[in-house]
Amino acid sequence: MRLDSKIAIVTGASSEIGKGIVKRFVNEGAKVVLIARNLDELEKARKEIGHEEQTTSVICDVTEEAQTVQAINQIMDTYGKIDILVNNAGTINDPKHFHQMEDSEIKKLLDVNLLGVFHMTKSVLNKMLDVKKGTIINIGSISSERAIPRVHLAVYSSTKAAISMFTKSIAVEYARKNIRCNCINPGIINSGMIKPYLDDPQARKILEEKSPLARIGEPEDVANAVLYLASDEANWVTGTILNIDGGKSAAE
Repeated sequence: MRLDSKIAIVTGASSEIGKGIVKRFVNEGAKVVLIARNLDELEKARKEIGHEEQTTSVICDVTEEAQTVQAINQIMDTYGKIDILVNNAGTINDPKHFHQMEDSEIKKLLDVNLLGVFHMTKSVLNKMLDVKKGTIINIGSISSERAIPRVHLAVYSSTKAAISMFTKSIAVEYARKNIRCNCINPGIINSGMIKPYLDDPQARKILEEKSPLARIGEPEDVANAVLYLASDEANWVTGTILNIDGGKSAAE
């Protein structure tokens, strides 16, 4: 059991990638707190994952700092510690030219993808510092490294690029406190907005042919990488940005 007796938090836990991470963690012995805004979705996720005795749902809007502080205090009251934080909550917009975006669309991306990560990280760091131990894993995107022709995601990509730098900064700032921080950058994963496209066999074939490994990533591929970074096997790994993309970024 690589995470035996560990207490982990996964935000955006009702998403496909979130559920994959939670399932991997509980299978390795962790107790996991699932965080999202919708309780019904969280409870549905817990039932799908199984091992309900090892999981708990906590409602929290990560864009609201007061809610994150309250959620973390609630978790501490229940478990007495927090070993792992996975900042998985995020949002993406339909591709649109930047000059056509409404300010409300821009603000939503900034609030969820940046402030949400900032709020959760800040709240958890206050607890990890007390024991001088912990690990934080941010979920970014390979869109942080490159712009895709005809797929207009300027603001989304910018928020994910900021998460990469935030990861490195937190890793260095808190290294002497024995707190590690790393980032996973997934490529095309069979989840979220991409799923409807993958239901089209021709569209799926085109995407698979562009991947060096000739397949689309699954949520489990992300979860396996997160598990490694969360485990003691990675206790000398911090400030790392790990691309989980089937070799696509290396080939372009």
